[in-house]
Amino acid sequence: MGNTIIGFSQPSDQKIRVASIGDSVTKGYGLKNPESQSYPAQLQTLLGSSYQVENFGVSGTTLLSKGHRPYVLTDEYQRALAFKPQIVIIHLGLNDTDPRNWPNYRDDFIPDYLKLIHSFQSLDGKSPKIFICRMTPIFNAHPRFKSGTRDWFWQIQEKIEQIAKTAQVGLIDLHTPLYSRPDLFKDAIHPDQTGAGIIAKTVFQHITGNFGGLQLAPVFMNHMVLQQKSKIHVWGKANSGSEIVGEFNHQIEKCIVGESGDWSLTFNPAPAGGPYTLKVNSGNQQSVLLNDILVGEIWICAGQSNMEFQLKDAATASSDLPKVANPNLRFYQLKGIVRPDDTKWDSLSLERINKLDFFEGNWEKCNPENSGNFSAIGYYFGKMLNENLNVPVGIIQVSVGGAPIEAFIDRKTLEFDPNLVDVLTNWKQNDFIMDWCRDRAKLNISLSKNELQRHPFEPAYIYESGIQVLAGMPVSGVIWYQGESNAHNAEHYKNAFPALVNSWRSSFNNPEMPFYFAQLSSLNRPSWPYFRNIQRQLSLSVPNTAMVVTSDLGDSLNVHPKRKREVGERFAKLALAKVYGQKLEYSGPEVLGFKQIGEVIRIQFNHASQLKTSDGMPLREFEIAGRDGIFELVNASVNGKEIIIQTQIKNVQKIRYGWNPFSRGNLVNEAGLPASTFEMEIDKNILIK
Repeated sequence: MGNTIIGFSQPSDQKIRVASIGDSVTKGYGLKNPESQSYPAQLQTLLGSSYQVENFGVSGTTLLSKGHRPYVLTDEYQRALAFKPQIVIIHLGLNDTDPRNWPNYRDDFIPDYLKLIHSFQSLDGKSPKIFICRMTPIFNAHPRFKSGTRDWFWQIQEKIEQIAKTAQVGLIDLHTPLYSRPDLFKDAIHPDQTGAGIIAKTVFQHITGNFGGLQLAPVFMNHMVLQQKSKIHVWGKANSGSEIVGEFNHQIEKCIVGESGDWSLTFNPAPAGGPYTLKVNSGNQQSVLLNDILVGEIWICAGQSNMEFQLKDAATASSDLPKVANPNLRFYQLKGIVRPDDTKWDSLSLERINKLDFFEGNWEKCNPENSGNFSAIGYYFGKMLNENLNVPVGIIQVSVGGAPIEAFIDRKTLEFDPNLVDVLTNWKQNDFIMDWCRDRAKLNISLSKNELQRHPFEPAYIYESGIQVLAGMPVSGVIWYQGESNAHNAEHYKNAFPALVNSWRSSFNNPEMPFYFAQLSSLNRPSWPYFRNIQRQLSLSVPNTAMVVTSDLGDSLNVHPKRKREVGERFAKLALAKVYGQKLEYSGPEVLGFKQIGEVIRIQFNHASQLKTSDGMPLREFEIAGRDGIFELVNASVNGKEIIIQTQIKNVQKIRYGWNPFSRGNLVNEAGLPASTFEMEIDKNILIK
């Protein structure tokens, strides 16, 4: 497709006039050479000599006519009208977030915007093609971000979308292409030359309809697995106005590409199995054909290094590495281009990271050649599901060694969570992020000259570079192993973990998506008992989550214990029981409460038809504390579903178990599954039969 606006004819000897209306972002504030670097200047280069693009931006101006500096009162506005443009691009609203403006005159925003649009539509001659823009981002480093700008910005953004529908004008989304690029905004509001180039490209695409031809979203590829019992949703980009025709499982669906270049097709669910083919054509004879697609169960396995831990390094690898291919077990490993090791990254890698080009990978069949490099936990989990469900299983791995939980949460969730928003501020000097993570990130990016250089440990980064690519794809659920890089602040994790779960459930359009996680194992790090207990509490408070206990599999000196088969299979038991309805024990003993009667303490558990010890030895690591709050070890014994403690301490207030960094606690149930570390206050209401 050429660079000619769709539906617009122009005599060959005249140029199509484009007026760029806006504030300082349009003007090119902060750029060394706005005349050549501003977005209108770069747009002129993209459109070529058949267009005349004029920059009518005025720094500091508001859309509101009663604002502190209304655009409609400027000389540039009058010049823009006199220019008699055939295409008008309006990007206003950022300065309306000023406390002098929005709190006072918000009710005028829609009528004022409609008047501005009408002033161009009522010019002599043919009415111009008008586009209004969703505003470019304002990031958290802006000085008024939390005092009002953040909230007013999104209120204005919603009004702009409403105005586009009311006025029946084009809407250009300048926010989404830049929202994941804070590195391009040194003052948190004005994009640099690269950011201006992204704006120019986005506007160019809407003017010309040229989005680069037919493209499927990156997640669609050969050998992939699609979720069974769900509608098959396929999406991508193409030139606007094109007809898209898709064929899958003998179904044919069609759509017309919208003005934003987006298209989507929805097919009815297909039976589990395969292989299937997916064919997508566009009106200009472009075609994409994907082969060997299976339909089955998809799970995401995510986290930091213990989820990343490779199958070939697991304790049982020598016997468990597959000897032959399993075509019904598929892996999609999003692998980082560099690892956060004790190294300085090169300039090419640093630049790719800034562009969110961090993860690489393709869907692959499980075979002896590629399985060894995949997540050991993900492999054992997927293998057990495949064997028990007898349907294809696809496992998507998104893991980065050392990454804190904040890196996996989307930016808007972080911005609007009052307990998390401050993690975004100057994160490399921010105590919310563990000092080890900050020091490692500083070393990795030390060769960069960009003060806003990005890193996978940065809040929101893994979401923006990895999870966002998958968002919208139906999946069965998530298994999660992370926390080692947040164990310094368990109270913070109590807020961050529910935010992560809600973030992903929103991204995958599944408010009840199962989210199962591994409790930190045993290791000689003093904060870990408390952190494990916080994780236990989270498993009880966050809906549709559950926890796999791993403390019996730990290594006192190694943060990466090698016994991963048990972890993967414990995750699989959770899924088989809670998602797929199979009758099997999926949890270790779960403490319910305790009561003291005289010198006897009785502790009750769930998931405990018959309590026992894992090694046949007496119970270990039970402690009690009286009103003085001082814990002391006590002898405990099994009595069916209960634990009995004899004590002469009156008024025991608390009891705990497994409260050692490297725990040797040995309480299990009849299925051999271990009890979690716990601390609990006396429950005077517990029913003792």
